[in-house]
Amino acid sequence: MMEKLSKFLDFQIFHVGDYSIKVHTVLSVAVIFLVTKFIIWLIKKALFGKKKLGLFDQKNISGLFQIIKYIIWVISISLIFEAIGVNVTVLLAGSAALLVGIGMGLQQTFNDFISGVILLIEGSTKVGDVLEIDGEVIKIEEIGLRTSTGLSRNDIVMIIPNHLITTNKVINWSHQIKKTRFSVDVGVAYGSDPELIFKVLKESVFEHKAVIDKNSIEPRFVNFGNSSLDFEVLFFSKNVFTIERTKSDIRKAIYKNFAKNNITIPFPQMDVYLKK
Repeated sequence: MMEKLSKFLDFQIFHVGDYSIKVHTVLSVAVIFLVTKFIIWLIKKALFGKKKLGLFDQKNISGLFQIIKYIIWVISISLIFEAIGVNVTVLLAGSAALLVGIGMGLQQTFNDFISGVILLIEGSTKVGDVLEIDGEVIKIEEIGLRTSTGLSRNDIVMIIPNHLITTNKVINWSHQIKKTRFSVDVGVAYGSDPELIFKVLKESVFEHKAVIDKNSIEPRFVNFGNSSLDFEVLFFSKNVFTIERTKSDIRKAIYKNFAKNNITIPFPQMDVYLKK
């Protein structure tokens, strides 16, 4: 029985020159692959298995899991190469010149890989954070080794190269732990009563449920514009990612309340004089 098993394991599936692939080689590769998948599954269950896991813990554990997963796969791939008879050390030494050429051609890709490692280790940006990159507000859904996936305010999935997050000027709105201050601008016709404007602006913002710290609502007289008296109203909110929807609701409330109080929102006008 053992002799038959030994012959089966030594059976050559593929043969070229001095190199051959036998049944036991294929089985070794399959075992390494399955064991790797099982270990990653166990680690994932162990890290995310807690029922009461806070949002802060989830963000940190997600980054830790990504790093562990990549390390395990690197070790696994090295073992697979060894199992099929490829000496990884010799392979790397022999292809050093080729790797330098590839590295120069894929410089930006390697930059993204290094940026991904920095993001996962440093933890300054985590899954669930709301970032503003190049004027676009994005909620991070996943941080990968080369790219990260985000969701825009218009529910569009965006693939972001990691170097944009680590090298560009990025605003992380999620670091505003308690609340963030926002403003809505509006212009009114000359001759309007500023005190009445202040009262209406404050009431319009006060109505919205997403506005917190109601006592901190602050109307301001900003400027004497070309066609209007310019005002702004400042308020605090926790809903950073959906703040544009909140601002839209507040603008609608302002417009409605201005109409009730006979307050006019002017449009630019120009007088043209013709000389004969």
